[in-house]
Parts: sequence; structure tokens; C-alpha cells
Amino acid sequence: MTGDTRHALILADGAAPDPASLDRAWPGWADGVDLVIAADGGARHASALGRRIDRWVGDGDSLGPAGIDALRAAGVPVELAPTDKDESDTELAVVAAASAGAARVTVVGALGGTRVDHGIANLWLLDHPVLVGRSACLLDDTSRVRLLGPGQHDLGGRVGDLVSIFPFTADAGGLTTTGLRYRLEDEALRLGATRGLSNVRDAVDASLSVGSGQVLVVEIAATLSQ
Repeated sequence: MTGDTRHALILADGAAPDPASLDRAWPGWADGVDLVIAADGGARHASALGRRIDRWVGDGDSLGPAGIDALRAAGVPVELAPTDKDESDTELAVVAAASAGAARVTVVGALGGTRVDHGIANLWLLDHPVLVGRSACLLDDTSRVRLLGPGQHDLGGRVGDLVSIFPFTADAGGLTTTGLRYRLEDEALRLGATRGLSNVRDAVDASLSVGSGQVLVVEIAATLSQ
């Protein structure tokens, strides 16, 4: 991904994001967005977010023919996929963002809604091969989700935010935190246990070091966690 600098915003077809709530919970979340990709029915979120769609991908089963025709009439490039396919529409959007040179990928509308299977699949997309070496997160009005691998990671933010750390792989070990109320010191988290749930950020500057494996980090804004 040498030379990739773009910030891609992906609109997935989950719960509709509220721009005012996003701005309150995650100030600066949309800084530098220069590419907006809609995944099928996620196109409906563009207007509320005040965004113009640069590219649309999907099989059209959610947006429908009239919606697709409207996008074409507006000059939006449409990449229509067959209904019988191996990838979800959101996965197609993630791949499209990476191929367009996105170093940072923010996905909204990936959580909530009536399809828990889609929500789980979107969490799994954080481990997609095209996202290796890129910054990626799933975002909604209350939470931010990232997948972090070996190395030192910034967990800085507001004091009082909830920060949950879940093992994504069985070998998630060598975990050390700073700035969180319940400290980990070169420890492992076990799949199936809930020890990493509901930690609290006690300092603006916080960090997580991962020795091996991968962990999901879920942050809940302090003003929304009461």
C-alpha cells in the first residue's frame, strides 16, 4: 500500500448513522474523507451525512432498480454484482476502497439493524487481507471497533470512555495496557471468557501493546455509556 493516503468512508446498509451523534461521540471521525463508497442500500445514508457518493457497489437487492437508476442519473459510477456471489456488499466496498488507494477506511452502518449475522460478518471484515497495513474501523453513534495486531497502539481519548478488549485469535497474548483502570501486564486473554469487557479509560493518553495474535478493541463514548 506504498503511497496510499486516501480516507475512504463506506456506507453499509445497517442502522442509519446520525451525523450529530457521530460528531459528539467521535470528534474528527470524518476528517480527510475524500472517497465515499456505498454498499447497496447504504446509499440511503449519504444524504443524512451530507455526503456525495463517489462509487456504488452491490447486487442491488436492497436499493432496488429505481434507486440504482437514480444513482446512474446522478453520475455515480455503479458496479452491479450478481445476487449469487461469495462476498457481502460491504466486503465489495472494502475491497473497492483498498483498490482506490485508501490508507484509512471508516465503515458506518455496519452495526445494528435486524441482521445479527451481517453485523458479525462486518466485524470479521476487519481481518480482510486487503486491510493489512491500513487503518480501519467500524463506527456507529455509540461505538468504535478496531482490530489490532502485534505492536504498540494508541488508545488515547476521553477519560471515562469504556474500552473493551476481546481476543480475536486464540494466541492473543503479551497484552499490556496503560491509561486504563484495569491494567493488563504482559497477559493473555482467553477465547470464550469476558475478562476484557468494560475497562475504563482513566487517562487521555492510553495505549495497548500486543505481543501476539489479534484483539478487537471496542470503545463506547463516555457520554453514551451511562
